[in-house]
Amino acid sequence: MSSETSAVKNLDEVEKISQLENYDDKLGLDSLNTSDGDAALQLVGAQAAVQFSEEYNRKLRRKLDLVIPPISAAVYFCQYLDKTSLNYASIMGFPIVNQNYNLVSMAFYLGYLFWEFPTVYISQKLRLAKYLGGNIVVWGILLMLHASTDNFGAFFTLRFLLGMCESCVAPCLILIISMFYKKDEQAQRIAWFYIMNGLTQVFGGFVAYGISFYAGNVLPPYKIIYILLGGLAVVIGIIVLIWLPDSPVNASMLTKEERIAALERVRNDQGGTENKKFKKDQVIEALTDPRTWLVVLSTILTSIPNGALSNFSNIIVKSFGYTSKQTLILSTPGGIIGSAMVIFCGWYADKKNERMIPIVFALVPTIVGAAILIGMNGSSNKGVLLFATYIIGTFGSALSTIYAYNASNTGGHTKKVTINAMTMATFSIGNIIGTEIFQPKDAPAYIPGKTAIMVLLIVQLFVSFLLRWINVRLNRKRKAHLADLKAQRGWTDEDVQKERERHAFADLTDRQNIFFVYTC
Repeated sequence: MSSETSAVKNLDEVEKISQLENYDDKLGLDSLNTSDGDAALQLVGAQAAVQFSEEYNRKLRRKLDLVIPPISAAVYFCQYLDKTSLNYASIMGFPIVNQNYNLVSMAFYLGYLFWEFPTVYISQKLRLAKYLGGNIVVWGILLMLHASTDNFGAFFTLRFLLGMCESCVAPCLILIISMFYKKDEQAQRIAWFYIMNGLTQVFGGFVAYGISFYAGNVLPPYKIIYILLGGLAVVIGIIVLIWLPDSPVNASMLTKEERIAALERVRNDQGGTENKKFKKDQVIEALTDPRTWLVVLSTILTSIPNGALSNFSNIIVKSFGYTSKQTLILSTPGGIIGSAMVIFCGWYADKKNERMIPIVFALVPTIVGAAILIGMNGSSNKGVLLFATYIIGTFGSALSTIYAYNASNTGGHTKKVTINAMTMATFSIGNIIGTEIFQPKDAPAYIPGKTAIMVLLIVQLFVSFLLRWINVRLNRKRKAHLADLKAQRGWTDEDVQKERERHAFADLTDRQNIFFVYTC
């Protein structure tokens, strides 16, 4: 019996050594090839050569915070206003109605979907912020052109092109945040720009309310909306072109010492920075990673409600018996509540190093709100119905947390842009479906659409817990592998830190890099 036990032990040891040798080969522990590494290696090298104090890093972070989050927020503010301009136009004399209105609404997301993968791979080859700024200027011009037509075909084409231009926004901003900020800082910074989704609901509502008093002697009110928002987009695009940095390597707003410090600040996170080389193996890994498909599923489950509510929320409120002017004002508190949830979820995600639990926090009020709207359909209690429409928008912060999840849990630049593209392409598909779940035949209650929202988000609760469980399990296994590797090679803690530094900017994927730690 003892000989059998010994044989089993020996077999286990052989298997463990074989696994570690496979890690050696895969991770290049003996001969790491940095020729395909990140651009950061040109500035800081494979090993940290200089240390910066906590006070220095805090000052640097404050300097970054004065530029990157505010400009990112301005971009998102502009994008969401432009994207939902149709929602305001719908009750301000917009000439396209019924099923054609649904099709025009869908056109934006068709363009978004069509151009998502090309735009992220083009952006990988170019200066990230410059590419983003150019797209913003073009979409501003396209938006102003909306005021030049009353024709369904022209509106459909312009919305399609608008979707193409706006498809680069989230992937570019997520990459920029992930390059400049540590993992425990990313969710809050993403929340700082994603909060604009809610604030634009407030701002846009009041602007549209003011314009609605205009009699339309020269231009219909909805055309004024398009001209104003398009002009704003052009201005913000120019600001991005001039001031938003592309990466820590070439950030003109930083001195050379600060650029080095910015890179060293994020080195231990193992997320890497930019890499201009397209790597097919990283695309394959992204497509074969089960977590990718769970992120895709999460995105579509939250995007279908987004597509429905971003275009029909004002119509729902108006169905309670309010006038168009009253609807514009009464819809604004929902934006404030949604913004508060975004900030809370971003803070909680970084404070507790969590990603999935904040999503659960965001979904529950929406599920409750949808249930109230279904259960109290036809009620004369407008206060309760309005309250339900206010809390139904909290699910929006789930998508910002998915963005943060991608930023914190993906290594390898090509893998990052691939997963971001898949996320945003799925976002587009979900929104396309969402525009169709509120059918004209179901007006004004839209019970099937509201029921679909409730069911989809309940399913998303279970997907969130599954993703969290997978990351916890991966971290546990990786920690055990690293302990075995440390014992086998006789590494000290200092040796482990040197290897961690050496792998940080080698453009390894999260699977390839044993030092990568997942955020749950």
